[in-house]
Amino acid sequence: MHQTGTRNEQHGIEAIGLAGTGKVFWNLAEAALCERSIARGESHMSAFGALVADSGAPAGRSPEDRFIVRDEASEADVWWDNVNALTRETFEQLKADALAHAGGRTLFAQDLEAGADPAFRTPVRVFTEHAWQALFILDLLHRPDSAELATFVPELTVLCLPSFRTEPDRHGVRSRTVIACDLAGGLVLIGGTLHAGEMAKAIFSVLTYTLPARGVLPLHAAANMGEAGDVALFIGESGAGKTALAADATRLLIGDDETGWSRTGVFNVENGCCVRTEGLAAAEPALAAAAHQFGAVLENVALDGDTRLPMFDAPARAEGARAVFPLAALPHAAPEARGAAPRHLFLLVQDPHGVLPPLARLTPAQALYHFLSGYTAGPTDAAEPEVRFSAGFSGSLLLRHPSTYGRQLRELIGARDVECWMVNTGWTGGKAGTGRRMPIEVTRHLVAAVLEDRLMEAEWRTDPHFGFAVPMAVEGVDSRLLDPARGWASRMDYAMTARRLVSLFSDNFARFENAVDDEVRHAQPGMAIAAE
Repeated sequence: MHQTGTRNEQHGIEAIGLAGTGKVFWNLAEAALCERSIARGESHMSAFGALVADSGAPAGRSPEDRFIVRDEASEADVWWDNVNALTRETFEQLKADALAHAGGRTLFAQDLEAGADPAFRTPVRVFTEHAWQALFILDLLHRPDSAELATFVPELTVLCLPSFRTEPDRHGVRSRTVIACDLAGGLVLIGGTLHAGEMAKAIFSVLTYTLPARGVLPLHAAANMGEAGDVALFIGESGAGKTALAADATRLLIGDDETGWSRTGVFNVENGCCVRTEGLAAAEPALAAAAHQFGAVLENVALDGDTRLPMFDAPARAEGARAVFPLAALPHAAPEARGAAPRHLFLLVQDPHGVLPPLARLTPAQALYHFLSGYTAGPTDAAEPEVRFSAGFSGSLLLRHPSTYGRQLRELIGARDVECWMVNTGWTGGKAGTGRRMPIEVTRHLVAAVLEDRLMEAEWRTDPHFGFAVPMAVEGVDSRLLDPARGWASRMDYAMTARRLVSLFSDNFARFENAVDDEVRHAQPGMAIAAE
């Protein structure tokens, strides 16, 4: 293949068996990637310089199409209940076909790093067919110094080929889309989807396998830091409000989505922000400003035909619309993207039943219980809200059994006496459809009260259903919000809904009961009801 750009000529495309008549552009910077993307008809330029691309269908990620090679190296350690398996023979056939396809294409290669802490950094090489996807991953990961590129050797390689369509019968997969990972070979193959987030999530998924063995807990979490160096960690599923709460202008933002936590402190895994654009301009002006800048990537965001201004709330694309930009685009980004061990840990849940309070204080055992449960909301437009439990708030991305991460979390909490909290960013006053979303300004006020030690003298009540402590009054917050039952039209309806939610928690946690001790088992909400 014809190659151009700075690279390690001793460890290049041949390392994965790539060859052919195509081209490879190595480590292009933002301007060159924008030029080529527009010239190739992949994308458009917005009025302020952001690159705008449409990833088409599917608009979201495809967790059902994730596969891991099942062999002697992975057999004992992977949580096979959570992923699809491929035999070594089947993967090698898939790899051969993908490489043959790639050999005749134009590719863009980026040598990058996952993780801000040099002690735990993972070198990652990404090949993409589209220049805008190369810019997407360039925005998200850490960039090595240019002098290091000539000797760069990846520990993980991602080959992203949207135009490659798998054949289910031939390749042992379920559809024409695939995200297949060979842990032993350090290779991820992505085919049949333009959704750029698949690259980032595949990388993080591999890190959920490799980092625990190095003493690091990988978390689907954002983190920020106060002037005194006090760190807050916000753990939650996508859409729970991690970025909205962590991107506080009065604190330094360490990272907004994926975080590593070791005994020496926390660090961001990704060095960029990936945010939903629906409602962004009104709710998060600082993030919206960063999303407009040159070098940012807007995926599935409509442009005004005349002004070329992004239309963040255009209904046809809002659900799958994302903005990606480097963390450095924000004025309050932490320069080293690292911090000490957290003082406060917040578990962000999206309760579509309107049962949970906006803030609750958790014991370490309760924190572990709710971390393993990973309670969140599914689609909320149905008559009955869909409940999801996403273990570790990472769901299908976890490659080891959740108990692995649970043990690490408990040890880290205990080592530093971390204060643990639950924050409900879901609904209040009723279920989704009848109640309302928890006001973000209330959530921010409550989080600030915790971080500023304004709840030290507060009075607390014990929630009768879940057993955690809830503040009875917080200055500046309507006390009716702090006691969800008071916001419902019928207390009987609230009690019945709460009991049903407790039952859902208990049913879900049955799969983890043998992996935890009595203290965690007794933190279950069912125990709280028995004690009434």
